[in-house]
Amino acid sequence: MLLVCRFTVPEPAVAEFTARAERALELLTARPGCVRGSLGRALDEADRFVLTVEFESVVAYRRAMSPFEVREHVVPLLSEASVEPAAFEPLLVADGGAVRRRTSLVAADAGTVRLGEAAGPARPRG
Repeated sequence: MLLVCRFTVPEPAVAEFTARAERALELLTARPGCVRGSLGRALDEADRFVLTVEFESVVAYRRAMSPFEVREHVVPLLSEASVEPAAFEPLLVADGGAVRRRTSLVAADAGTVRLGEAAGPARPRG
């Protein structure tokens, strides 16, 4: 599972933001199932940042987000990210020139069935 959060940070706030991101990366990468994390800054727009953290699975991601210290330091930072999708599942993974396909864990009807409607929607969406 890949967490991708984009931030717009004005220059006067960069030092504080990077310190908070560093703490978030320390906390998350110390959790079991966290593979790696990084903070990057856009080359062409100095106020744009991206925080990426890779987890072995959705379960590892959810467990990493559970401890109090993570909820205290990481969740507030992530809540400041741009409002766009942030959690992704890798479908193609490449290493050393070899590409592996991964099977999606998202159900085929995930976009049509809401929480609590595992047997199907009570009425069709229109």
